[in-house]
Amino acid sequence: MAPMRTFRPLLPLLLLSLLPALATAQADPTWRSWNQPVEPFRIAENLYYVGATDITSFLITTPQGHILLDGGFEETVPLIRESVKKLGFRLEDVKILINNHAHQDHAAGLAALKELTGARLLVSAEDAALLAVGGKGDFAFGDSLLFPPVQADQTVKDGETVSLGGVTLTAHVTPGHTKGATTWTMQVKDGGKTLDVVFAASVSVNPGVTLAVNPGYPAIAADYRRSFEVLKVLPCDVFLSSHGSFFDLTEKAAAVRQGKSPNPFVDPRGYHAYLAAMEERFQKQLTAEGQAKK
Repeated sequence: MAPMRTFRPLLPLLLLSLLPALATAQADPTWRSWNQPVEPFRIAENLYYVGATDITSFLITTPQGHILLDGGFEETVPLIRESVKKLGFRLEDVKILINNHAHQDHAAGLAALKELTGARLLVSAEDAALLAVGGKGDFAFGDSLLFPPVQADQTVKDGETVSLGGVTLTAHVTPGHTKGATTWTMQVKDGGKTLDVVFAASVSVNPGVTLAVNPGYPAIAADYRRSFEVLKVLPCDVFLSSHGSFFDLTEKAAAVRQGKSPNPFVDPRGYHAYLAAMEERFQKQLTAEGQAKK
């Protein structure tokens, strides 16, 4: 069983909120630290890591072309391209782009990736609207964290599937962090076993975002509650997400490179511990806001 860990998932989002004046992510040393090159590697079967130190991106390969989840910052695109090449694949063979949520650190590279690959972009309807205006009018950040606008080719509903070359991903719209934040699930083989993979949407609350009363997002608390309930019952063997710090990327990647067994990314306990910690923080904030209002 995986050991319990100290959770650090709010750190990237806290720092994100403190940098509204940045013209680009790489103007700040902390953001640069999230976006350093990482040697790409196989997670399981046809699932690969092609992201940066903390800003994640995942490549799912098939005989009919590939699927890429998340585009990172604009500055992450060259890192993704180089990682795909190192693994022996071609970025031009990416046919489908999908997104975890429409924030600058995960979506700013999508426009360039769409242009480079000609891939179709499939996202939730709510996040499609935010992507189309480059993050303008975001309920949490306003117009402070903009990125190149990108048009979705198709929107996906909760429970809808995306298939390519024998691979099927299911979209689970789990809003709160953004109005259209999407958790994706799929299955892979590893050591002769079939594993359930969860690419969990962020469920942390950005600093400054209110839950009890939020004029820009009146349903935010109800959406978070529903998202936690959905996430808690998803079958999960392999736990992945939008920030490497959410699922101990650095430590697990090092174990993979050392050839350690069993696969360190098989971490259902870590997944449920992460959700429990995030739900507790959500509930504490909601309770505190309610008491302050009284």
